[in-house]
Amino acid sequence: MDPRRAGRYERIYQQLEDLIEGKSPSLTAAMATICAVLHHKMPHHFWTGFYFTASDDELHIGPYQGPVACQVLKGRGVCLECARTGQPVVVPDVERFAGHIACDPRSKSEIALPVCAPSSEGPGRVAAVLDIDAAELRQFDEEDVEPLERILSLVHPYL
Repeated sequence: MDPRRAGRYERIYQQLEDLIEGKSPSLTAAMATICAVLHHKMPHHFWTGFYFTASDDELHIGPYQGPVACQVLKGRGVCLECARTGQPVVVPDVERFAGHIACDPRSKSEIALPVCAPSSEGPGRVAAVLDIDAAELRQFDEEDVEPLERILSLVHPYL
């Protein structure tokens, strides 16, 4: 990872920790804060937001920053793949992802990470998905996963 990006993630985590821990009144407030900070501090983010799990085959829009988004995702797409598997999905080129849902044609690459409700048996059910789009190809890779998962850990107390 570019050392500047790694440093930026660390500074973002520290800022979000100060803003969320013991201060956010709800899950929605914590998510909105994460979206706002990530979207404005990461210059390659074109769209940054959450989708809530509505069913095994459907997600509904949550807090986000960026252009108007699809309000409902159903049946296919990067975010539903993430929700179904409970695993991060990194897509360097959305045109090469079978079943991609193009909420905005300017989106060229994407990363989606599950937000899992903690459970005594492990990660638990996927409550939501963090979705980040970029307007350029290959803006995300596996090295983005760990720092974003660390940021998402800040919402665990609200799940």
